[in-house]
Amino acid sequence: MNDWTGGYVADIGYTYGYYSELNPLRIKQLFTHAGLKFPKINTACELGFGQGLSINAHAAASQIEWYGTDFNPSQVVFAKELGEASGAGVRLYDDSFSEFVMRADLPEFDFIGVHGIWSWINDENRTIIVDFIKRKLKVGGVLYISYNTLPGWSPFLPVRHLWTEHAKTLGAEGHGIVNRINGALDFSERLLAVNPIYSKINPQIAERVKKVKAQNRHYLAHEYFNRDWHPIHFATMMEWLAPAKLNFACSVNPIDHIDIINLTEAQQNLLKEIPDAMFRESVRDFIVNQQFRRDYWVKGSCSISKLEQIERNRELRIVLTVHRSEAEMKVTGALGQATLSEAVYGPILDVLADYKIKTVGQLEQTLQGRQITLAQIVQAVMILTGSGQLSLVQEDSEISRAKKQTDKLNQFLLKKSASSGDIACLASPVTGGGVAIGRFQQLFLLAMSKGKKNADDCVQFAWQILAGQGQKIIKQGKTLETDHDNIQELKEQAEKFLEKQLPILRALQIV
Repeated sequence: MNDWTGGYVADIGYTYGYYSELNPLRIKQLFTHAGLKFPKINTACELGFGQGLSINAHAAASQIEWYGTDFNPSQVVFAKELGEASGAGVRLYDDSFSEFVMRADLPEFDFIGVHGIWSWINDENRTIIVDFIKRKLKVGGVLYISYNTLPGWSPFLPVRHLWTEHAKTLGAEGHGIVNRINGALDFSERLLAVNPIYSKINPQIAERVKKVKAQNRHYLAHEYFNRDWHPIHFATMMEWLAPAKLNFACSVNPIDHIDIINLTEAQQNLLKEIPDAMFRESVRDFIVNQQFRRDYWVKGSCSISKLEQIERNRELRIVLTVHRSEAEMKVTGALGQATLSEAVYGPILDVLADYKIKTVGQLEQTLQGRQITLAQIVQAVMILTGSGQLSLVQEDSEISRAKKQTDKLNQFLLKKSASSGDIACLASPVTGGGVAIGRFQQLFLLAMSKGKKNADDCVQFAWQILAGQGQKIIKQGKTLETDHDNIQELKEQAEKFLEKQLPILRALQIV
């Protein structure tokens, strides 16, 4: 392996994922819920941006000045292509972390994002990142960081070790990382088939191996087959970040903030008895068997009063991002699936069903007389944003300034959909980030951009592209073989798209 990789997989590109956790707009809601003052984000940085979809979506869809680096030059080439398409002025580099932190042309940042790299780099690079945060994150600034967590990963550590040892010792180096991954996965299944005592003590291992085997090999290469792979405890992360003077703020996942769906009453009471907030987080990880943490840390936390908290909650702007008829009245937390109260959530969803931007305060006023309290509305908004059914919304002035950039980026991405389904999102100036949109839906939008108006025209346009490349639709695990079956499936999707998804995309100013 080349020295410049630092042990990180570089012979296979990372997936084209979009990560909403890196959208700084989330800070307003989550800091307010945690009773903390949030900063205005003018400058932001992403370390290890992969293919660059997230950083480019956030740069195009906001007025934030974004910087970032990724050591893989192939990924940076694509990321820069996205940046040039939008004209957002995002500054992207292929520096190593040690090179990037020495740049003299970097400003201080209000926000630094470190997603998906901390657990897969060595201690030397971790030290460099912490030093960068110490010197470049403004006082009051926010760090977002995600990492694999103990104790959740504890039972799986030996399996991952077997995979990497198999790939290193028995995998054929010249046959590429994908073949080595497949060989390691196949071997682990053969091992489990002989009923080792380890799998008897840890019966969930076989099911986890089965799920892993079904995942994208590009993802698996970067998730499990780097030289470094270090899940850590929350307390260890706190020790790492201490030199940068950071305090833990809160989880970036809104669902984590709702105790009733994650903790039993007895568990909640136990946590309330623990006076130290940091130790309380460690105990909570043990209770819920946390595997992956996504957290905000802040350089100088500042609490707000209850009155300020109430008013800031009322100011939050939101929009519904699912069709009202398809709104999910269930939510999944650490305790499993919970059913949402129809008496509370039904009226809230009804008010938002016109897809117009509203504040939480406007919801409160509209629902007066329905015996729904502000606290219930705030909790509902947390759960609905956490489940992806609501999105936070930028100010109108920010939306109008970002629209030209997102239009350009989206047109570029729609053209990409003609040849590949790798990218499954477009940028919204309303949400300040990306919105999940599948390939077929992107092809329908591309057809509309060329003057196609009805479902049949959109279907014919999409099928010509797919058929011309010898591609067929897979439905419920089976390939649709005939033209008729493929066209019929596309027509069903197009009709649903025009009726239920297109109004939402218009509200999000993607169309």
